[in-house]
Amino acid sequence: MTGTLYLCATPIGNLEDITFRVLRTLKEVDLIAAEDTRNSIKLLNHFEIKTKMTSYHEYNKVDKAIYLVQKMREGMNVALITDAGTPGISDPGEELVRQCYEAGIPVTSLPGACACITALTMSGQATRRFAFEAFLPYEKKERHEILESLKNETRTIILYEAPHRLKKTLKELRECLGNRSLTICKELTKRHEKKLQGTFDELIAFYEENEPRGEYVLVIAGKTMEEIREEEQKNWESMSIEEHMAVYENQNIDRKTAMKMVAKDRGISKRDVYQALL
Repeated sequence: MTGTLYLCATPIGNLEDITFRVLRTLKEVDLIAAEDTRNSIKLLNHFEIKTKMTSYHEYNKVDKAIYLVQKMREGMNVALITDAGTPGISDPGEELVRQCYEAGIPVTSLPGACACITALTMSGQATRRFAFEAFLPYEKKERHEILESLKNETRTIILYEAPHRLKKTLKELRECLGNRSLTICKELTKRHEKKLQGTFDELIAFYEENEPRGEYVLVIAGKTMEEIREEEQKNWESMSIEEHMAVYENQNIDRKTAMKMVAKDRGISKRDVYQALL
């Protein structure tokens, strides 16, 4: 009989947000793999949990996962916890889960607190569709590529940011995404939890006057379809009608159909396109 990996969500601030199921599981498993044992021991001590811990973090995630998988093959049950929130979301847990699946080890997730979902639901932004990007990459080229990929994102965008980088990141996002609406949440579930909603310009100005403190979640409105259509129309109008026709004809679209498509793109009649071509 192999053991099981339990992904246990822990509080992101308020200790009352832990579930009865997580508490029972942390007491019953043979080993707890924690992102930072020094941080997690405070949680375990608070709930009088005596289960043995081992460290599992970004810098040992591959080798330690191999070790943990072997222990589970031998029948040991392991709980994985992160510093705060749900394991596997913006942390090294995904590597251990991947290795468990490859080894045929059962994996189950015990739901609970998660900063991105908590922020999204209280943000006042659209919640039906969203894109979670966690922390933007530090490396300049990769960071630029991610920002460019978000330019035309129509889903609500969720990002994490540290206080010392918040002002710089807001300015980068403003330059890339335009002056969109966003909600900035900090210290989620804690006594000094705060939410600020406004445009990039408004919130950049706010943080120029108020030094950022605490951990932040940014919930940014996606681009509307109306904005996308307006930009597309501007792009078409920057071309001559002949150039616009060539875009479709180069795709082997017949001339008559291409004229209809050009007329629709530019918001003019097919007769106007025909006259311009004459």
